[in-house]
Amino acid sequence: MNKIGFIGVGNMGNPMARNLLEAGFSVVVHDLRPASAENLIKKGAKWAESPEVVARQTDAVITMLPNPAAVESVLLGEKGLLKSLSPNSTWIDCTTNSPTSFQRIAEEAISVGVKVLEAPVTNAVDGAERGELIFFVGGELEVFEQAKPILEPMAEQIFYAGGLGTGNITKLITNMLWFINACAIGEALVIGEKAGIPLTNLSEMIKASAGNSWVAQHDIPSIFAGHYDPSFTLKLCVKDLRLIDELAQQYNIPLMMGNQARSIFQSAQAKYGHDKGEMSVVKLLEDIVGVSLQINQVSKD
Repeated sequence: MNKIGFIGVGNMGNPMARNLLEAGFSVVVHDLRPASAENLIKKGAKWAESPEVVARQTDAVITMLPNPAAVESVLLGEKGLLKSLSPNSTWIDCTTNSPTSFQRIAEEAISVGVKVLEAPVTNAVDGAERGELIFFVGGELEVFEQAKPILEPMAEQIFYAGGLGTGNITKLITNMLWFINACAIGEALVIGEKAGIPLTNLSEMIKASAGNSWVAQHDIPSIFAGHYDPSFTLKLCVKDLRLIDELAQQYNIPLMMGNQARSIFQSAQAKYGHDKGEMSVVKLLEDIVGVSLQINQVSKD
């Protein structure tokens, strides 16, 4: 599988596709915004006018899309992938997807002979840039082993979670923890600021303690800089929290902390707009309490 299609070359998909190009794969790209692919085309990628055209030119297709509705449109739409994906070709969905929606579309793909994997990722945009994403892969083990060389140029770690559905469930679990931690780190820093503890010292002490987390390591600088990490938007956070709630309802599990986080993210989205960065949940608390956690002004595009 040397000819790879990549659909969705935004914040995450673009560096992922670039890493495939740099690893020597032939890559065909498509995005609703053609300008998103310009840098990839300059590096040797080919442009396709529709998902259907991508499928005709490739052995395997990766989708990295913002939501389940986009995946359904790309796979099952008028010029969708399933119009042209050949038997024994492979579809790898890296979207943070609804397990139920993904399973339904996967079954349609499998029914026409397409091999299917779900491979949602974590480690943020900077991890994608460095080729250090963490993949949670669900699907048949044989298909996973065949497709693993495609994932390796984009990955720091690749986990095989199990059969179809397990990858997306794992991703939603990890995102729930991420979002809860995002809310908690804001509360911790605001308490410290009000108590007069120097924020840089507090940050280092948190990271050396049992209170450490990926959020503490990765996202505190974006709070101190005041840009709140716009690479992952509040809109996407709220979408993922909705999917997490749907999953919990399926298993009749009350999400006491998860739904509290969802409410906080929804409030931040309502106040600041859906395109603001994920850590704007911390700004929400800053504004409520009347403090600022900004230490240095650093712009982030």
